[in-house]
Amino acid sequence: MTKSTEQRRRGTTVGVGLVAIAAALFPGVAGAEDGIDTGTTAWMLTSTALVLLMVPGLAMFYGGLVRTKNVIGTMLHSFTAMAIVGVLWTICGYAMTFGTDYYGVIGWDADKVMLAGIDTKIYDKAPIPEYVFAMFQGKFAIITPALIAGAFAERVSFRGYCVFIALWSVLIYNPLAHIIWGGGFLTGEAKDFAGGTVIHISAGVAALVCAFYLGARRGYPRTAMHPNNMVLTLVGAGLLWVGWFGFNAGSSVSSSLLTAQALTVTQIAAASGALAWIIIEGVVHRKATSLGMVSGILAGLVAITPAAGDVMPAGALLLGAFASLVCYLAIRLKARLGYDDTLDVFGIHGAAGIVGGLGLTFFLRDIPDYGIAVQFWYQLKGVLLSITVSAVGTLALLYLVDKTVGLRASSDDERAGMDHSMHGEHGYGFLNPN
Repeated sequence: MTKSTEQRRRGTTVGVGLVAIAAALFPGVAGAEDGIDTGTTAWMLTSTALVLLMVPGLAMFYGGLVRTKNVIGTMLHSFTAMAIVGVLWTICGYAMTFGTDYYGVIGWDADKVMLAGIDTKIYDKAPIPEYVFAMFQGKFAIITPALIAGAFAERVSFRGYCVFIALWSVLIYNPLAHIIWGGGFLTGEAKDFAGGTVIHISAGVAALVCAFYLGARRGYPRTAMHPNNMVLTLVGAGLLWVGWFGFNAGSSVSSSLLTAQALTVTQIAAASGALAWIIIEGVVHRKATSLGMVSGILAGLVAITPAAGDVMPAGALLLGAFASLVCYLAIRLKARLGYDDTLDVFGIHGAAGIVGGLGLTFFLRDIPDYGIAVQFWYQLKGVLLSITVSAVGTLALLYLVDKTVGLRASSDDERAGMDHSMHGEHGYGFLNPN
C-alpha cells in the first residue's frame, strides 16, 4: 500500500467517524428515514430506558424499607412485574389500551396483538416508530402494579401476587389507561399528562383495598418493624427521581418546548416536596429524617405527574409542597385508623395523585375557553373514575385470587420471612435474619 493510499484510507475513516459523531450529537441534521424524526426518536428511546430504570429503583426503595428477612421477596415483586406485565403488554395490553375504541371503555386492534402489525409503522401522533411508543407505554403498565406491592409487603404469597398483578394489569390498568389516554370517553377532557390518575391514584387506591383485605402483618402495630437499609432506600429514591424525567418529559412524545417545560417542573416539584417534608419534620419533631426526605421527593414527583405539561414553575412549587403536607397527614391518619399499608402506597401515591389531579386546575398555563370550573369537573370525573374502577376491581380480584390460589402467606412463612420461605435465599447472606 502506497503512502498516499494509506493517507486516503485514514482520511476516509476519520470522515466516517466524524459523520457518526455528528449524527449522534445532532440527529435532526443527520436526516430522517421514512418520515421518522431521529432526534425525537432518540429522546423517546432514552425516556423509555429511564422509565424502566424506575422499576429497579422502586425495588431498591421498597427493599430497604422492609425487614431483613423480606428484602429479596419485596424487591422481586418489582422485578416480577417487569416479566409478567412485559409479556402481557406485548400479547394484548397495547391492543387493549391504544386499539380502536369500543364503547368508550376499551380498545382493541387485531394488528396490535403481539405487536404484529406495527413492525414498520410510524406512530400516527409523532414521527417515531410505533414500536418506541408501544415500549414507552409498556413501562408505565409495568410500574403501576409494582407500586401496589408495597401495601402488602411482608405478608403476601408470591404465587398469589403473580396471579393478582397479571389480572390487575389486564382487567383494570388497560381499560383505565384507554379511557384516559387511548381514545376512551375521558380522553381529551381529564388532563393526565403522565399518569397521576391512570397510574398513581389507581395504584394507591388498590393498595388501600389490599391493605384492608389482607389485614395487618403479624405483630403490627405492637412490634417495631424498622427498615433494614435506609441507604438502599435513598439510592432507590435517587433512581426514581432521575427516571421520572423520562416518565414526565417523555410523555410529551416529542423533543420540543413542551418536553423542556415538563422536565423543568418535574425537577422543581420534587425539590419542593422534599424541602416541605424536611420543614414539616423540623417543626413537628425537631429533626429531619432520610425517610422523610424520600417521602417528600415522591410526594412532589407524584403530584406533578398529571400536571407536568400544563403548569408553570410557580404551580410546580406549590403542588410539590402541598402534596408533601397532604401525604404527611395521610400517613399520620393511617396510624389512627389502624390499617397496615406497609410502605404507605396510598399515603404517598394515592394522596399525592389526587392533589395533582385536582390541583393542576388552578395552575394551568393556558386556561381553556370553557373555563376553570368545567376543567375542574373533568378532573374530578377522572379522579373519581380511577378511584371507583380501582377499588371495585381490586376487591373483586383479591377475592378471586384468594379463593383460588391463595393470597396471604401462611403464618409460618410470614414468621420465617419471604426470602427464606418463598425463595430459599437471604438478602444479606444471614442464616437467621430478623
